[in-house]
Amino acid sequence: MSPLITILGATGAQGGGLARAILADPQRRFRVRAVTRKPESAPARALVEAGAEIVAADFDDPASMRRAMEGAHGAFCVTNFWEHFSPEKELAQAQTMAAAAADARVAHVIWSTLEDTRDYLAPGSRMPVLMGKYNVPHYDAKGEANRAFFARGVPTTLLYTSFYWDNLIHFGMQPQRGADGRLQFVLPMGEALLPGMAAEDIGPAALSIFARGAELIGKSIGIAGEHLSGAQMAEQLTLALGEPVVHADLTPQQYAALGFPGADDLANMFQFKREFEHDYRAARPLACSSELHPRMQTFAQWLARNRTRIPVQPRSMEAA
Repeated sequence: MSPLITILGATGAQGGGLARAILADPQRRFRVRAVTRKPESAPARALVEAGAEIVAADFDDPASMRRAMEGAHGAFCVTNFWEHFSPEKELAQAQTMAAAAADARVAHVIWSTLEDTRDYLAPGSRMPVLMGKYNVPHYDAKGEANRAFFARGVPTTLLYTSFYWDNLIHFGMQPQRGADGRLQFVLPMGEALLPGMAAEDIGPAALSIFARGAELIGKSIGIAGEHLSGAQMAEQLTLALGEPVVHADLTPQQYAALGFPGADDLANMFQFKREFEHDYRAARPLACSSELHPRMQTFAQWLARNRTRIPVQPRSMEAA
């Protein structure tokens, strides 16, 4: 039988993409154990119909994590800060995953991670300290958790993802209409280039990492579809949406003042990506990304498939 891959968060953006990539693989190199808290959900049932094994488990329950890892050759581990807004909880969940993988002697783990920005600048030195000790809570906790896997001797590949273009659909980052009726795309990055990608492309890249196996254990792999500035993204949005879209470049302070949940975290994140553009982009080389997934989408290709899903407010008769 093909080796078994345990996929945590198998109904989410990253895990779901990997599950679908493995199940659609014509070579049938791996089998899927899809881990979810809601095995009766429609996405879970779809995975069962496609040939996956479904296991109910909770990231906060060590016993269920051990059961999910038993007998697996590989495991894809990911956490979701935006469910709870707690870096401490995210770190604890990663430690639980690492311990379960170690106990089960999993041969290859992919940990979906991000930079610990405190390795680049001390908290409070150039941006506000958040939640007591973080620059970017949803980055820093993931980066800190890298050590949990290596400290337990878990054979791990660190996978560094990029800004999801899907945030324009699901996270409220779509172009917004200003008082003059024109669409504005807010990206507080100045002229810096932002590595971005389609969330669904993470899965095929992760499958390629599992397929290459031992040669990538202990490595850090960064992936992206394109590196684009806010102005370049606005140009592509203009073409896709059929009306002008302008890039609105706010300062981090102005972005944080927007006041939505997590605005201060994201303001610091964009400031980090802007100030450390060279290092951040170098960690996500396009050549490596296309090698892992030759059909990695560009922003224009993603827009062609998804432009009708972007919730843009219609033009009023006055603005028209």
